[in-house]
Amino acid sequence: MTSAAPEEGYERGLGSRQVQMIAIGGAIGVGLFMGAGANIAKAGPSIILMYALAGVIVFFIMRALGELLLYRRSTGSFAEYIREFLGPFFGYVTGWTYWLLWVVTGMAELTAAAIYINFWFPSIPQWVSALVFLVVLFGVNLISVKVFGEVEFWFSMVKVTAIIGMIVIGLGVLTLGFSDAGDTAAASNLWSHGGFFPNGIGDSLMTLQGVMFAYIAVELVGVTASESEDPEKTLPKAINTLPWRIIIFYVGALTVLLAVVKWTEFSAGESPFVHGFSKIGIPLAAGIVNFVVLTAALSSCNSGMYSTGRMLRDLATSGEGPRIFARLNLRKSPAIGITFSVLFMAIGVLLNYVVPEKAFTYVTSVSTACGIWTWLMILFAHIRYRAAFRAGRLPASSFPAPGGSVFSWVAVVFLLFVTCLVAYDKDARVSLYVGAGWAVCLVIGWYVLKARGGAQPLDQSDAAEPEYARK
Repeated sequence: MTSAAPEEGYERGLGSRQVQMIAIGGAIGVGLFMGAGANIAKAGPSIILMYALAGVIVFFIMRALGELLLYRRSTGSFAEYIREFLGPFFGYVTGWTYWLLWVVTGMAELTAAAIYINFWFPSIPQWVSALVFLVVLFGVNLISVKVFGEVEFWFSMVKVTAIIGMIVIGLGVLTLGFSDAGDTAAASNLWSHGGFFPNGIGDSLMTLQGVMFAYIAVELVGVTASESEDPEKTLPKAINTLPWRIIIFYVGALTVLLAVVKWTEFSAGESPFVHGFSKIGIPLAAGIVNFVVLTAALSSCNSGMYSTGRMLRDLATSGEGPRIFARLNLRKSPAIGITFSVLFMAIGVLLNYVVPEKAFTYVTSVSTACGIWTWLMILFAHIRYRAAFRAGRLPASSFPAPGGSVFSWVAVVFLLFVTCLVAYDKDARVSLYVGAGWAVCLVIGWYVLKARGGAQPLDQSDAAEPEYARK
């Protein structure tokens, strides 16, 4: 049973503990556990600098988003601010693009999770594992936001505990010299095998597109805002701790790993953490890390179902999507939107027999392109908000971004540079072709909406023209 959206809002069922862990978990995913292997092989120790550089830019993006989220309370997703400051067309494009990002990512994560299960149970068909995970996570998201938050809390706890454990063990190897890697482990591994930039600065910069994929999902905090118990307190705390998460989980973990095992031993197609633990000689290392990577994949898919349902509801209530997606079930969950998204994610189950070797690379590049578009729209919306604030047309936010819009412009330039790198890479370039096709579909959809009198909020009294637009 469902109820119309405008009269009923989401349940504020996400506590501070859950929001903090969702924020932490968003910064730790398959992009780190698996993607780092290919990036290390390309950039060597300089990959540490690339993750740090990208992390700084992501922090600028999140502070811009944080200022928007707390200048006024949102009843939907961050697309609402893009719609307000950049116009309904850009809100429509961003909402549907963010939906595509998570659907595509969900397909990849389901396939990855099924592959990880084959590590222990090779006799189980891959499509069966993917289907089981899809159904279980679908049920979790239908029950209530509290159940989603609790499941995501424990997924994130596994990832955080694993990373901290890896760092502690690695430091023990470096300082005490125990384990099979004790004789060769040393900080000098960071510069002794071809230098810090062994393949040149150019190859290091080319890894930025893969590095940015690792950070996709940090903006999920902006989707949870409407269901947080106390967003004025939880959101600033979640965003302000982002630099520490990046320092510990990315820069710290990779620095220790590359000091323990020289970078030349890593390659694409394997988890650098599995390889590192095997080198150290810890029993069952591969199985332990495989479990962690499985958790990361399921966590990402779980978040994808959550965010796509909310984004579809936001689009529907704004008249930019089928109005049926605006309905909530009795537990105040956008069940119809989630179901629609899961049906598309199920394509990943069907592709398990036919996906070529480069499919995961293609999927992650498409996700990165969608993520870059979303981040750019957040930054431009923030820049427009700051202009309106300086002109006295809008109130101040309780969580202003440092430097005003200066660092938003810095982030815009960086993201455009990464887009150029994507265009230069022959494998990643496919994402731009997909993006062009997606853009054509969205433009056609927009004109169809306008022709049918769409792009209007469901309830005009609840979605009055914002003050910024009127002035």
